[in-house]
Amino acid sequence: MGTISFHRELPKPSTSSSPTSSSTSSTSRTETVNGSHEFKIKGYSLAKGMGVGKYMASDTFMVGGYEWAIYFYPDGKSAEDNATYVSLFIALASEGTDVRALFELTLLDQSGKDHHKVHSHFGRMLESGPYTLKYRGSMWGYKRFFKRTLLETSDYLKDDCLSIRCCVGVVKSHTEGPKIYSITAPPSDIGQHFGKLLESGKGADVKFEVDGEIFDAHKLILAARSPVFRAQLFGPLKDQNTQSIRVEDMEAPVFKALLHFIYWDALPDMEELMGSTSKWASTLVAQHLLAAADRYALERMRLLCEAKLCEGVTINTVATTLALAEQHNCLHLKGVCLKFIALPENLKAVMQTDGFEYLKESCPGVLAELLQYVAKIGEHSVNSCGYRKEGSLDGSDVNGRRVKPRLQ
Repeated sequence: MGTISFHRELPKPSTSSSPTSSSTSSTSRTETVNGSHEFKIKGYSLAKGMGVGKYMASDTFMVGGYEWAIYFYPDGKSAEDNATYVSLFIALASEGTDVRALFELTLLDQSGKDHHKVHSHFGRMLESGPYTLKYRGSMWGYKRFFKRTLLETSDYLKDDCLSIRCCVGVVKSHTEGPKIYSITAPPSDIGQHFGKLLESGKGADVKFEVDGEIFDAHKLILAARSPVFRAQLFGPLKDQNTQSIRVEDMEAPVFKALLHFIYWDALPDMEELMGSTSKWASTLVAQHLLAAADRYALERMRLLCEAKLCEGVTINTVATTLALAEQHNCLHLKGVCLKFIALPENLKAVMQTDGFEYLKESCPGVLAELLQYVAKIGEHSVNSCGYRKEGSLDGSDVNGRRVKPRLQ
């Protein structure tokens, strides 16, 4: 990247009548917008003999506002080489005039030794500058990229497959002058406006009865946020009574937290919601909320709950969390739980919890995966797993080991 600065100083006033002087400056910045693409050629031996000048092209890819494509010639590009070499080029695949760019073509070593064959323009840019492509179809590359007989006995060819990587750096220039304004926009507060609307209850047009409690809400907001609510409230099979809807199989605090997220676009304070600073209680709420998020197709809320549960993995809750992850297809959370349980210092204690009994009954297939993790950890140092041993069982109260205990 190069930077050229221009400075223009105004003439000093000829008399002392002008008390001030000023200067201005601007900066011209020239830099590259870089991108890369990997092109695999499977069935190389079948491509041989297709003819000199015949090519195989990659899919187009975008770098710097232009489309590009890689062209590979198995029998070479020029007739005078008599198919002795393979040819490799990068071409401008979209409309453009005098597009300046740097290129790098790499034939990847597939033996794992990283002895790649690299032809790079990036390292020579100070000698000759960027290459200019005049129009669509203009190419940069090598007619004699590699001798074919050597290629076919090299580590670049594996299982009749070649792998090529192309890097493109499109040159862009722009001039920066002094800013004549400084306006700082505040962060979005739309969630606060909707949240206050929920708290006030103004304009509410639907009621939900959940575990004996009534919650007021707004149909349009619910429909905009959740496709499940949209179908329930406005779909062709909508509930006959959309003024008052009974929600089964969910507890009131969970539905309250669900509405909080729908309006505020953020999870509520778990400790405040439960009236407890217990880590176990927060984990319990997150478990219920994850299930609710899956039920109402709230993907962002589901991911937030998954992240919170990853942070709150403990001896006493990990088995039920693992069952939940399996039931709701939370792959990252599932992996965290499996690794935690498989640790030698955790395994025996987890197996003594009621949650582990529930896991065996509800998700027996997970036990086979757990055994794989136990075997894998046995082959490596326990310290490499990066988990710390819990000093005590968080939520060691008898209710702490029940499956989905009732929220207070």
